[in-house]
Amino acid sequence: MDSPSALSLIPPVVVMAVAVWLKRPILALVVGAVVGLLMLSPGQSLHNFSEIAVNVMQDETIGWLILVCGGFGALIGLLIHTGGALAFGRLGSQMAQGPRSSMFMTFVLGVIIFVDDYLNALTVGEAMKRVTDKYKISRQKLAYIVDSTAAPICVIIPISTWAVFFGGLLEDNNIAEKGQGIAVYIQAIPYMFYPWLAIMIVMLVALKLMPDLGPMKKAELETQAGRPFECELAEVQPKIANHGQSHHASQQMPHHTSDEYAMQSIEEEFESSNRHGKVHNFAVPMLSLIFFTIVLGNSLSEPDVLKGVIATLLLTIIYYGVQRLMSISEMMDVMMNGFKTMLPAISTVIAAFIFKDVCDKLLLPQYVIENLSPYMTAQMLPALVFVAMAILSFATGSSWGIFAVSIPIVMPLAHAVNADVPLVIGALLSAASFGSQACFYSDSTVLAAQGSGCNLISHAITQLPYCLIAAVLAFGGFVYLAM
Repeated sequence: MDSPSALSLIPPVVVMAVAVWLKRPILALVVGAVVGLLMLSPGQSLHNFSEIAVNVMQDETIGWLILVCGGFGALIGLLIHTGGALAFGRLGSQMAQGPRSSMFMTFVLGVIIFVDDYLNALTVGEAMKRVTDKYKISRQKLAYIVDSTAAPICVIIPISTWAVFFGGLLEDNNIAEKGQGIAVYIQAIPYMFYPWLAIMIVMLVALKLMPDLGPMKKAELETQAGRPFECELAEVQPKIANHGQSHHASQQMPHHTSDEYAMQSIEEEFESSNRHGKVHNFAVPMLSLIFFTIVLGNSLSEPDVLKGVIATLLLTIIYYGVQRLMSISEMMDVMMNGFKTMLPAISTVIAAFIFKDVCDKLLLPQYVIENLSPYMTAQMLPALVFVAMAILSFATGSSWGIFAVSIPIVMPLAHAVNADVPLVIGALLSAASFGSQACFYSDSTVLAAQGSGCNLISHAITQLPYCLIAAVLAFGGFVYLAM
């Protein structure tokens, strides 16, 4: 397209419709990308799709994502197989005295693991789902608590991957001087209204001080009645030893999607795991992961999750090897199976990157921004930027990408109208945080659902009312500051 137009809104609408209708986010994103390419050039759509796909796979971020997610999958496989995760769950069960304390423990663990939203989403749900299952907390609510303490926590902590990425963008776009990106980022933290509100709301939900709403209420009632609402996995009963005999019962669910098969693979790994695992076999790798992620970074404010995962895997292999828990060959098999469980999440994010590239070619960000520019005064700019970027981030599933695309356009406008720069940055990051959590196919949503063993669309729908409440209140906060 030569100039932005309303036609650029068609692919995001198609994606949302297909995702809700078929509950297959990867297919929805591919269909949306194809629709966009047909709009651009019908005769060249196949060539353009293959070219974009190759470019995406060559993207450094995608390579990083594959290695990090695959590494987390491998590590989770080891934690499960040795029984460390089960032992941690048993410890949590002993500390949790009921539904409220089990949910609050999940919230606290999510707050503690603040280094990266991927690390958070992949570990908290996996560690706590058996504790919350014991007290009949729905997997949807578990996934919501995990998701609400992933991106929102990482955004407001200045030693996270989010802070490093966005701080670098601020420097690259001359918003901050070299080496001052994190400092400018920190100035914007008080104005990141959405993540602050999202954390407050999920804490109230965990403490049962806020009622269950809409789909979440139905999911909770069904779970408490013994009928998990749109559970992603067939319920697998643990083997019960009885005089040397074991019994295995499972319900088979038809029409498994790819992520359902991945999660069932994890459940099967739990079935064959060591029932006498030790807590330290879970705690040592997890603490090492946080330690290495921070220490192996360039500085305290620049953690390196990839190096942290690699170092933790090496330490875990040695640690388990010394204990003779598994042979090296068995560890390799477990790690490969763990890597495979992350393929649906990786595939979804790759499809989201392809869709984002198509949206860029359709000039979708420019269209939304240009149509809001007549209303962008210094006072109303933060509120309007929050709305525009939240819609874009929600539609495309690319919180980091939308920030990267919009900051060269929004920040010059902020300077031109003499708007408060930290406040505008806070609005942009609030929008990015909202998109990361609320979008049905964002990486954070996918990984929170994956780690919690919850159907992706069911998780997205049940948490959406809470996300919208926080978004409306955040918008109100930006409007209030403009008065």
